[in-house]
Amino acid sequence: IMKRSCPSCGPELGVEEKKGKGNPISIQLFPPELVEHIISFLPVRDLVALGQTCRYFHEVCDAEGVWRRICRRLSPRLRDQGSGVRPWKRAAILNYTKGLYFQAFGGRRQCLSKSVAPLLAHGYRRFLPTKDHVFILDYVGTLFFLKNALVSTLGQVQWKRACRYVVLCRGAKDFASDPRCDTVYRKYLYVLATREQQEVVGTTSSRASDCVEVYLQSSGQRVFKMTFHHSMTFKQIVLVGQETQRSLLLLTEEGKIYSLVVNETQLDQPRSYTVQLALRKVSHYLPHLRVACMTSNQSSTLYVTDQGGVYFEVHTPGVYRDLFGTLQAFDPLDQQMPLALSLPAKILFCALGYNHLGLVDEFGRIFMQGNNRYGQLGTGDKMDRGEPTQVRYLQRPITLWCGLNHSLVLSQSSEFSKELLGCGCGAGGRLPGWPKGSASFVKLQVKVPLCACALCATRECLYILSSHDIEQHTPYRDLPASRVVGTPEPSLGTGAPQDPGGMAQACEEYLSQIHSCHTLQDRMEKMKEIVGWMPLMAAQKDFFWEALDMLQKAEGGGGAVGPPAPET
Repeated sequence: IMKRSCPSCGPELGVEEKKGKGNPISIQLFPPELVEHIISFLPVRDLVALGQTCRYFHEVCDAEGVWRRICRRLSPRLRDQGSGVRPWKRAAILNYTKGLYFQAFGGRRQCLSKSVAPLLAHGYRRFLPTKDHVFILDYVGTLFFLKNALVSTLGQVQWKRACRYVVLCRGAKDFASDPRCDTVYRKYLYVLATREQQEVVGTTSSRASDCVEVYLQSSGQRVFKMTFHHSMTFKQIVLVGQETQRSLLLLTEEGKIYSLVVNETQLDQPRSYTVQLALRKVSHYLPHLRVACMTSNQSSTLYVTDQGGVYFEVHTPGVYRDLFGTLQAFDPLDQQMPLALSLPAKILFCALGYNHLGLVDEFGRIFMQGNNRYGQLGTGDKMDRGEPTQVRYLQRPITLWCGLNHSLVLSQSSEFSKELLGCGCGAGGRLPGWPKGSASFVKLQVKVPLCACALCATRECLYILSSHDIEQHTPYRDLPASRVVGTPEPSLGTGAPQDPGGMAQACEEYLSQIHSCHTLQDRMEKMKEIVGWMPLMAAQKDFFWEALDMLQKAEGGGGAVGPPAPET
């Protein structure tokens, strides 16, 4: 019998000793290397559970030697463990949690399926679906090409089990394609990479330089390459504009934006020409700004600075009107002039759809702006918003995604589960469980992986990327009590409670809407919709939705479609 003994209390009595058959052996008598070697054969889930039992096993299970052996077992071809404070533990968890899941819209099978995982990939950092294929970038800069990943059988999209994956290129930093949601337009893939270039022709000395390589998404063939001076290093690339005037926006390590224009219709022609790299106006006229990240669609670009400021470029009058509700400040002759958005706090990340956008600040609050014809802003109505408007019942999202006319939010429902919320147009099954759509964010019928971190949707599928990096955490802050909306502030000379959030007036409006319904079933459906609008916790919303479903079934309304069950 083997017993773990506490150094201060001595060994515990085992069953054998109590019967006089011998003394127990403490596990602490074994060499640490042997204990680590034995524990390293445990599955990762069991290893984490064992480390939570006591202080001794926590120290043993958290040792880098254990995670090095696990990492070698999970990824035998991994040559470098990467960087960081805990490189082996980080590498092991990245490879254990990596996964790409998809759920096809429509059809009979409404569940997530896992894709084929490239064995050479060191975690998943980014992915991009195209018409027939999927591209995945790992944490060491290897870009994988999953060929013929999706097939259509009798109108139902399925993942091809026998799909092949190849290494498209190495040394990649970022990649981009046509920013529209329809994958039909993604003909070319633009890859920002680092390559070794000879300093002088005929010598062996070389120097690393950044370049942009253009590949055909259909075959993975490289058709174009442009190399930059070694003094310019970039970290992100996005595309904007039409195919004949495609603008490539490049973000440098110093936070400056450069752009160049290419004609995609001429990329497949075997010829060479020179393109001009120019400083974008946001960096030229505002040189003090340091851009941290950027996102784009076909006709606009969004810049987020390192101080949390947001600047906008809008290139078409129609999108400008949808976003701001007016054309007063739009200048068709100067479309690159950046516009600053007025925001109450520092912005951490954002999402940009065709004519609406979403912003998340340092306190975890979500702000939406733009066209709201289908309820894609999640504000509970279908009124356009010309300025950032807070969605008060959602906080601290993991990620946010905006599409053509709907929006998705990945949220942490509890410590061990995540959920996917959506609003806007539900046509084509793009909001699973809500075919008629919703003007507020509602819980979708999607079983979200535990380590989900990113998502996107196309016309046919919903994609969810699973990966956990122990060194990346969203630095949300607690909102000061003086800035919490709805908190009554003390006032001199009156003891009447205040209602800054307008909740009492909203409840009166909700009651009038329910009263205007003619049948009990219509009132039940309206109450479900109102529950989604109200600033309630996810568990409270699930409770009310389930209770309303039970009442509907009791009254003979078993055919009503409600939100998913708690286990979903």
